[in-house]
Amino acid sequence: MDHKITAPASISTTVALPTSKSLATRMLIINALTGNPQPLRIDDTCDDIDIMRAALASTSSDINVGAAGTAMRFLTAYFATREGRTVTIDGTARMRQRPIAHLVDALRQRGASIEYVMEEGYPPLRVTGRNLDKHEVAIDGSLSSQYITALLLTAPVTGGCTINLLGNISSRPYIEMTLGLMRRCGINIDCDSTLRTITVHEGCYTLPASTTIETDWSAASYWFAMQALMPGSQVTLTGLTADSLQGDSGIMKMCGFLGVDATWTQQGLTLTTATPAEGDINIDMESMPDIIPTIAVALCLMRKPFTINGVKTLRIKESDRVAALQAELAKVGYTLLSPTPNSITYDGNHTQVDAPQPIATYKDHRIAMAMAMASTRHRGIIITDAAVVTKSYPHYWQHLAAAGFKPSEC
Repeated sequence: MDHKITAPASISTTVALPTSKSLATRMLIINALTGNPQPLRIDDTCDDIDIMRAALASTSSDINVGAAGTAMRFLTAYFATREGRTVTIDGTARMRQRPIAHLVDALRQRGASIEYVMEEGYPPLRVTGRNLDKHEVAIDGSLSSQYITALLLTAPVTGGCTINLLGNISSRPYIEMTLGLMRRCGINIDCDSTLRTITVHEGCYTLPASTTIETDWSAASYWFAMQALMPGSQVTLTGLTADSLQGDSGIMKMCGFLGVDATWTQQGLTLTTATPAEGDINIDMESMPDIIPTIAVALCLMRKPFTINGVKTLRIKESDRVAALQAELAKVGYTLLSPTPNSITYDGNHTQVDAPQPIATYKDHRIAMAMAMASTRHRGIIITDAAVVTKSYPHYWQHLAAAGFKPSEC
């Protein structure tokens, strides 16, 4: 299903954002590890949350996680602790291209039994649960915070573990989110602000009395960008919290150059128009990789020159997001360069394009949602395979329609 997107001049809307899949997937693992799982209140699910819930409830020896990278990483560690059970974890063709060797090596350091079914270093995996009797592990911290989270979540129920992070630490807020949730659920953890050495003590998870999960700051990023692209608009986002554990809440710090004013009200977080800061933008977004597509597309459409650092992990997401952004932005006249493996740049120029080609989405929800914003500057934008947004934000197109956009099937 493809969508042709027509944007209004401005919008005035209230958006009930989807549940944070980062928080929900972590809480589902924690709940399963209590040994007595309880129903979790998840108000608005998505593909990744549904896949995790189904896998944890399954009694099959074959677990298919589809395109859910979070589920692949977390479930590998989870099933490695399920003594006496053997499962094969597989996914889409793209999932079989996403590396997992660093996590497998780390789990093997703990005594896990994991085999590669096909290509060394990549899914599918055959995991045989056993007692993990080694209590210290070292792992490269620069590759994926999800590897580290997988080790952290399973550590308390396997006798505790000291995790030593080597090299640069990528996406620190996601690790801090995990630690925060674990502490809220009764786990004792020792670490300093460097996160170089994290000691998780043996313990039992206890869910707090209220397990309502807040909404998604990653999803909120699209509305920040649309507010910036359509001056005079007003957007109220519900379900967010000012003291969020989510790293993507860092978008609040980008309001200045986006030209957005964000104010907490009784209704939620209300976005209005402000004067954007002048000059070229140079930012490091290593701690917020999921919203890099949002910010990169918005700044191109605003014709604001920028350098974004910290993009290295984008190449192993649902698509190679650097290559995908370069290809699709070029269709609407913007040249995005990648001068180093860890940066992207844009010079502020635009080449007129008479009739944009349909936007490819690469089975990647974030490319689809970010590139839909091009409709605010370019008529006739067509987003192919539009249903891919169900991975994290199932009601994205309906929310655009309620705000005054016209996403029509074509």
